[in-house]
Amino acid sequence: MNTSSKSILSIFSVLFGALLFFGPAQAADALSIVENEKVCMVTDMHFPKKQIPVTHEGKTYYGCCENCKETLSKDSKARTAVDPVSGKSVDKAKAVIAARADHSVVYFENKKNFLQYVSKDLDPKPQNKSGHGGHSHH
Repeated sequence: MNTSSKSILSIFSVLFGALLFFGPAQAADALSIVENEKVCMVTDMHFPKKQIPVTHEGKTYYGCCENCKETLSKDSKARTAVDPVSGKSVDKAKAVIAARADHSVVYFENKKNFLQYVSKDLDPKPQNKSGHGGHSHH
């Protein structure tokens, strides 16, 4: 191996090591705004495809399956979340929704709160949802 190859290999080793050391922690905390229609608002998970729309009182919510669809139409608690910045209750149909790397989501009352949240790195760990009927998701 010549000197040039050793230098390149050395650089890649350092970069790969840095990625392993810093990458997962950064990626786990990264939040990005997602389309509301790609979020199951019962499981609070982001999906790659559009979810099933559920209209309630003129607003549209989304669920990933028939159980979630039924929950959204019957349970008012499933249609709201708490903005982690303001602490206020947020209607999920009107929320700015951001997804983590693990596809769990956080709801905000507006984009200003989302930006404040990511700038302060206040991201709490995802909470387990109960009462979802115990069915598995795709």
